[in-house]
Amino acid sequence: MTAVFTDPDEAVAGIADGSTVLIGGFGLAGMPIGLIDALIRQGATDLTVVSNNAGNGDTGLAALLAAGRVRKMICSFPRQSDSWVFDGLYRAGKIELEVVPQGTLAERMRAAGAGIGAFYCPTGVGTPLAEGKETRTIDGRDYVLEYPIRGDVALIGAHAGDRMGNLVYRKTARNFGPVMATAATLTIAQVHHVVETGGLDPESVVTPCIYVDRILDLSATEANQ
Repeated sequence: MTAVFTDPDEAVAGIADGSTVLIGGFGLAGMPIGLIDALIRQGATDLTVVSNNAGNGDTGLAALLAAGRVRKMICSFPRQSDSWVFDGLYRAGKIELEVVPQGTLAERMRAAGAGIGAFYCPTGVGTPLAEGKETRTIDGRDYVLEYPIRGDVALIGAHAGDRMGNLVYRKTARNFGPVMATAATLTIAQVHHVVETGGLDPESVVTPCIYVDRILDLSATEANQ
């Protein structure tokens, strides 16, 4: 049974130093800021973070970076107009970076969730992103061998959940949440509200409860804002 929390600090309890943390979001869309803020308070450090972007402005993932908790960033889009926190850390040599093409990033996490050992992908062939990787020619086309990305923890944002842990998403906020939920040992989802089991249309459920361990119900917090 998925555990439902109203206290974000309880929801992120037990995340260990050195963990690989998958963090959902396409920029700020779908980013689980409540869980990230709780992770900052929790204090885990030396983290490897996997996310599409390397933080925006000063909130959410950017705040986690600014707190000095991240040793390595794996992402597809590290630089943009408001990624000044990551930019400063990288230029100062205080954070490692692995750039992964966006589709490959999603597929590497999907592969982890599906139990796939590795896969060949044409993206990145002939570029620095393929350096040191095994390549193979298949039917006249070159491919790079890519390995799954597994997380110790996934922090994702969804629109709503039920008490079993089934999740539904809203529009672009869905982004990487479904694949991250399958790729982590511990998946924690923040939702705007929790309904009783049976209260979600089964046809709308994107992430089944078997992939969700903890839910943070934000409804009480948002009602007080």
